[in-house]
Amino acid sequence: MIKTMSEKNYYINRELSWIDFNKRVLFHGFHPNTPLLEKVKFNAIFSNNLDEFFMVRVASLKSQVEAGIMKRSEDGKTPLEQLKDIRTNLLPILEEQQEQFEYQIKKELKKELIYILNYEELNNRQKEWIENYFTKAIFPILTPLGVDQAHPFPFVSNLSLNLAALIHDPEKNSQEFARVKIPQKIMERFIPIPVDLCDMYPKAIHTAIPIEQVVAFNLKHLFPGMRIEQYSFFRVTRDADLELRDLEADDLMSAIEEGLSKRRMGGEIVRLEVSKNMPKKILELLQEGMSVNEEDLYQVDGMLGLDEVMDLMKLDLPKLKFNHHQGLTHRSLKSSQRSLLEDGSLKEEEFKSIFSILRSEDLLIHHPYELFSTSIEEFINQSADDPKVMGIKMTLYRVSQDSPILSALIRAVEKGKQVMALVELKARFDEDNNIQWAKRLEQSGVHVVYGVIGLKTHTKITLVVRKEKEHLRTYFHIGTGNYNSKTSNIYTDIGLLSSKPEIGQDLIELFNYLTGFSKQQKFRKLLVAPVSLRKGIERLIEREIKNAKDGKKANIRAKMNSLVDPHIIQLLYEASKVGVKIELIVRGMCCLYPGKKGLSENITVVSIIGRFLEHSRIFWFFNNGNPEVYLGSADWMRRNLDRRVEAITPIEDRKLKGQLTALLEHYLSIDSDTWTMNKNGVFIHNQADKEEKSPQEELIDIYHKEYQ
Repeated sequence: MIKTMSEKNYYINRELSWIDFNKRVLFHGFHPNTPLLEKVKFNAIFSNNLDEFFMVRVASLKSQVEAGIMKRSEDGKTPLEQLKDIRTNLLPILEEQQEQFEYQIKKELKKELIYILNYEELNNRQKEWIENYFTKAIFPILTPLGVDQAHPFPFVSNLSLNLAALIHDPEKNSQEFARVKIPQKIMERFIPIPVDLCDMYPKAIHTAIPIEQVVAFNLKHLFPGMRIEQYSFFRVTRDADLELRDLEADDLMSAIEEGLSKRRMGGEIVRLEVSKNMPKKILELLQEGMSVNEEDLYQVDGMLGLDEVMDLMKLDLPKLKFNHHQGLTHRSLKSSQRSLLEDGSLKEEEFKSIFSILRSEDLLIHHPYELFSTSIEEFINQSADDPKVMGIKMTLYRVSQDSPILSALIRAVEKGKQVMALVELKARFDEDNNIQWAKRLEQSGVHVVYGVIGLKTHTKITLVVRKEKEHLRTYFHIGTGNYNSKTSNIYTDIGLLSSKPEIGQDLIELFNYLTGFSKQQKFRKLLVAPVSLRKGIERLIEREIKNAKDGKKANIRAKMNSLVDPHIIQLLYEASKVGVKIELIVRGMCCLYPGKKGLSENITVVSIIGRFLEHSRIFWFFNNGNPEVYLGSADWMRRNLDRRVEAITPIEDRKLKGQLTALLEHYLSIDSDTWTMNKNGVFIHNQADKEEKSPQEELIDIYHKEYQ
C-alpha cells in the first residue's frame, strides 16, 4: 500500500485538476463544431465557474497562508505553492479566452448579423441616442464616489463591474480620483440599439453596446465642470464562503442570513481584474486603496465579467444553438399522466395511477432524455392529491425559484397530509433561494428541518407513505440530481422510482436520522454517508481485489463528477496492480493517474463535456459475474463520503441493472468528442468523428428511436 500520495507523485493536485476541467469547458467555447451561441454559453460558464473557484478555493488557500497554516496538499504542495501554481496555469488560459472572444467569436457574431459594438464604432445618430438613453435610464441610478482626505476609498462589492477615473478640477488645478459602479446587475449588460438607427448594418438581427461603455463615454454628465483625464474598468472577487458554526436550526437560518448579507458585501479581496490598458496611476490607486498585491492582480485584454455574455443566449436564433431537444415521457408512465386525462387525450379506463405502476415494476428515469415533469413532478403531484397518501418526506438541495414541486408540497398540507421537507440551507450560492422557500413552506404548514448538525445534506430522496388495505406502503425516488425542473433539462441525471419495501424502510429510518436524534448505524440496502458509504465502497473495491487475486475476472466501472478522495484512489491503484480492470468516467476533477506502469496500467479515465452537464453517478462492480450496481448523489470525494449526508441505492432489478450496464458501455465505447486522460494526467480531446456523434447526441437518437 502506498503510504502517502506525495512520495512518488501519485496524486494530481485537486486545484490544478479543477482548472484542467474548466479548460475542457472553454475548449468547447472555441471548437468549430460548437454552434456559435453555444460557444458564447461555454465562455460564460467558464467565467462563472472561475468566479466561484476564486470565491471558494482560492479564498480558502489565501486564508491558510494568512493564518500561517503549512499543511501540504496530497501531492505535497503548501498553500502558497498551490496559489502560485493556480496563477501560472490560469494566465495563459485567460489570455487565450480573451483573444478568442475578441477576435474570433465577435467576428463570427458579425457574420451572423449580431453586432456587439464599441462606442467608437457608433455613428453620430447612435451616439446621440446613447447619450439620451444614458441621461434618462442610467444617469439617475449612478452614484459617483470621490476619493480624497474627506472621502476614504469606497467599499467595492463582490463581482461588481466598476469604472475608475482621474478627473481634473480646474478651480483647484488638481487631479481627483473617482469610482463609479456600473449597474450591470440590475440592467442589461448589453444595451440594444434600435434597428432604425443601424443604417450601416441594414440587415442586423441584434445590435448592442456594453453598458460600461455607455457610462464611460458619458462621464461628463457625472462630473460637470470637470475634465475627464483618464478612465478604466475594474472588477473585484471576494471571499464568499460562509463560515458557519454547528448551530441549532433556528440559529442556523439567522447565521446564514447574516452571512449572505456579508457575502453580498464580500470578504477579503482574492482577485482584482483590470483592463489591460489601465493607466498606471489608476492601477496604483486601486491597489493601494484596496490593499491588493501583485499576485492577486489579473490584467484582462478585453471585456471584464464574461459570465454575463450568457445574456446573448436569449436571442431567438435556433440555427446558432444546438438542435432543440425535447425530452420524452417514460414509456411506462404514458398512461399515468393526469394532464392527459384532464384534456381528454387519455380515457378514464386507460388511466393508471403512478402508484399502481410502481407496484408492478421499478423504473429508472434518465434526464433530460426522459422528462422530469412527467415522472418526478408527476409522482409528487399525484402524491399531493391522492387521498390515500398519508405523508410525504423529501430533501431539497437546489430547487428552482418557481418550483412546481414545492407548490405540490404546500397543496399536500392543505389536503391534510403530513409533509416534511429537509431544506439544505448550506447549498452554496443557493442559500438565499432556499431560505425564502423554507420560510414559505413553514408558513404553509410543512414541517421544515435543516438536517444534521455539522453535516450538509446532499442526498436526493423522496418518500411517500400511502395507506392501502389497512396497511402502509412506501413509494420513493432516489436520484443523482436536484429536484429542479430547470436544471433537469440541461443536466444528465438518473433516478429510481420504486416501492421496494426494504429500501422504503431504510428511507424511513434515514429520515428519522435527519430529523430527530436517531443514531442509525446500519441500513438494509442503502449505503449512507457518513455512516456506511465509505466502508461500503471500499468493501466493493476490496472484493474485486480479492477476486483478481483468486484468478477470477474483476472489473469496476464508475461514473461520477469528481474523483478526489486519496484513500479511494489508493485502493484503485492496489486493485489495478493485481489485475482489476477499472474504467472511470469522470466529468470534472480527477486526481488519479491512469495507465502508469506498475501502478495503474489497468485504469482508464474518460471525461465527457457536452451540451448537457454530465451529473449522474453510477457505480458498477463485476462481482464474479453477478454485477452489483449502485446510483446516487455522491462523488468519490472526502466531503461526500465523510462530511455530507448521502445515500446511494443498489439497483437490484435485472432489467434496470442491464440498462445501467448498457449506459456505461455506451459512454465507454464512443470516442467521438470525448476526452481521454493519459498517464501524465493530461486530458486529450478525441476529435468528433464525421460518422459518429458524441455520446450525448447518440443517446438523444437512441431514446427517440426506442420511443417511436
